[in-house]
Amino acid sequence: MRGQAGFWDIDERYARLSEAGDPLETLNAVVPWEVFGKPLARALKRSDGAKGGRPPYDAVLMFKIMVLQALYGLSDDQAEFQIQDRLSFMRFLGLGLSDKVPDAKTIWLFREHLTQAKAVENLFARFDKHLTRAGYLAMGGQIVDATIVAAPKQRNNDAEKADIKAGKVPDAWKDKPAKLRQKDRDARWTVKFSKAKAAEEGKAKLRDIAIPAFGYKNHAGIDRRHGFIRGWNVTGASAYDGAQLSNVLDKGNTGSKVWADTAYRSKKNETWLEKNGYVSDIHHKKPKGRPMSEATSRANGRRSKIRAFVEHVFAQQKSRMGLFVRTIGIARARTKIGMANLAYNLTRFVWHQRRTAPA
Repeated sequence: MRGQAGFWDIDERYARLSEAGDPLETLNAVVPWEVFGKPLARALKRSDGAKGGRPPYDAVLMFKIMVLQALYGLSDDQAEFQIQDRLSFMRFLGLGLSDKVPDAKTIWLFREHLTQAKAVENLFARFDKHLTRAGYLAMGGQIVDATIVAAPKQRNNDAEKADIKAGKVPDAWKDKPAKLRQKDRDARWTVKFSKAKAAEEGKAKLRDIAIPAFGYKNHAGIDRRHGFIRGWNVTGASAYDGAQLSNVLDKGNTGSKVWADTAYRSKKNETWLEKNGYVSDIHHKKPKGRPMSEATSRANGRRSKIRAFVEHVFAQQKSRMGLFVRTIGIARARTKIGMANLAYNLTRFVWHQRRTAPA
C-alpha cells in the first residue's frame, strides 16, 4: 500500500492531464484574467471602509469559480465539491492540495455581491473591449434571437398566480418571510413550440407541439463575423422577443444588416431600424389567408442559413454548459445568464485564438 502522494506524483498527474488536452489549462493560458481585476475590485469595494475578520479570497479566483459554474452547470455545493475533487479545477484556480477551498456559502456570497453591484454587465463589457483590442471587432452585421432558460417550477394556486402577474405579493405570503424567499415572482410561464412527427392520412408530417415552460429568457445578439455575443438582456420567459430588439443590438458593429426570425418583424421595429441606420433582413411572415410567395420563401430560406448561427450559441449553453437558473428573482437570474454569456465568449475567444495560432 502506497503512502501519501508526493510532489512528483501530483506533477506527473498534471502532466498527464496536459497530454490529454485539459481544456481548462488552455482557457487559463489564453484568457487574460487580469482584465477583470479592476471591475471586480470596484464591485466588491466596501462602502463603509470596515476592516477586520478573515481576509477574503482573491476576487479573480472567485470570479474564475463562477466561470467554472457557468461552463459546467454547477450549483454552489457542486462547485465546492468538484474543486476539492478535481485536479484540473484546482490547477485552473491556482490552488494546491493544502490550500483551503472556498465553501458553498462563500461562493454564494461572492455572487450576491456581484448581483447587488450589477457587476456582470461591466465584466461582460470589459471583456468585449479586450476582444476589440485583440482584433475581434464586431462586424458583418448582427443576428438576434432569444431562448428560454428553465428555472424550478413554482406551485402556486390561481389567486397567487393572478397576484404575481399583477406585480403584487399574495396575502398568504406576507407573514411568511421564509416562504417568500423561496418564491420566484419574476420568472414566468410560457409555451414553446417544437416540431414533432404526426401520422396524418398515412403520411408522417411535422407538426408544432406546444410545450409549457417556466423561467427566463436570454435575449442575445451575435456578430456575424466572429460569433461573439455582443449584446444581451434577461426577461421573464413570457416576454415578447420583438420588444427586446433595440436592447440587444450592438451600435459598434461595422455592418448594418440585422437578421432575426418573424417574432422581430413589426412596423415599429422596422421603423426603428431604418431610423438608426440598420438594414433589416428579418424573416417575413406568411400573409394571412394567402400562401407565401415563392420569392419570399426563398428569401426566408437564405435568411435561415445565416440566422442558424445564433442557435449554435444557445445549444452550447444548454447542452454543454447545462444552463439552468437555480436562483430566485430576475436580478440573480441576470447574473447567472450574464455569466453564461460571458463564459461562452471566453470559450469562443479560445477557439479563435487556437485557430489562428501558428502551428
